[in-house]
Amino acid sequence: MSLKDKVIIVTGGARDIGRSVSLRLARAGAKVAINYNANEETAAETLQAARALGAQAITVKADVTDAAAVERLIDQTREAFGDEIHGLVNVAGGMVARKTIDLMDLEFFEYVMRLNVSSTFLATKAVVPHMPAGSAIVNLSSLAGRDGGGPGASAYAASKAAVMAFTRGMAKELGPKGIRVNALCPGLIGTSFHDTFSTLEGRAKVVSGTPLRREGSPDDVGDVAHYLLSQEAGFLTGVCLDLNGGLFFS
Repeated sequence: MSLKDKVIIVTGGARDIGRSVSLRLARAGAKVAINYNANEETAAETLQAARALGAQAITVKADVTDAAAVERLIDQTREAFGDEIHGLVNVAGGMVARKTIDLMDLEFFEYVMRLNVSSTFLATKAVVPHMPAGSAIVNLSSLAGRDGGGPGASAYAASKAAVMAFTRGMAKELGPKGIRVNALCPGLIGTSFHDTFSTLEGRAKVVSGTPLRREGSPDDVGDVAHYLLSQEAGFLTGVCLDLNGGLFFS
């Protein structure tokens, strides 16, 4: 599943799942634009790792909830690798905090939507004019978008459900242009996300109810993202693929 010389942007590509996606694409021969927003040191480490694999790679600092910043991300990618962009992986996003409805205000709800949904919309809108036929987009949704999420995660779950609906809509709209759009819906993946928002007891309980009896790893997600970007997945579009060790079947 070679991606040799394909130009691919990974938003939120410097850490955790984003880092694994970036490095998996680097191993497949892609030219990778690793987007980050806050942690320059982590981005530099991921860039060094990608280049150690022999890949052409750059880092681009950009807040992907800001339209002007997203346009700069596209411009810097094209300056580095040429006019065409063949892939986009929308990883950037987050839960922010666990808040039940009585503790949640409109500002918080809209911020979570902006972080997860608007970022996906802005990156997609900006990249599509530069994508030739045969290109692909992979969005990161979540099991939370299927089942409503855990305690205090309703805003996050709603945003990830919106990412799935947007994925299906874009698959229909962009398919005639030869651009495929799919989403990944990970379950429990061992990242800093769950280090922050989940207890060890809660994670152990999820694992005990998972047929494969383990948490997923960021590399599990990176491998499947690589597949969805490759031509081996050339007849897959509009798919929201569950990646949860059998915990939930849609």
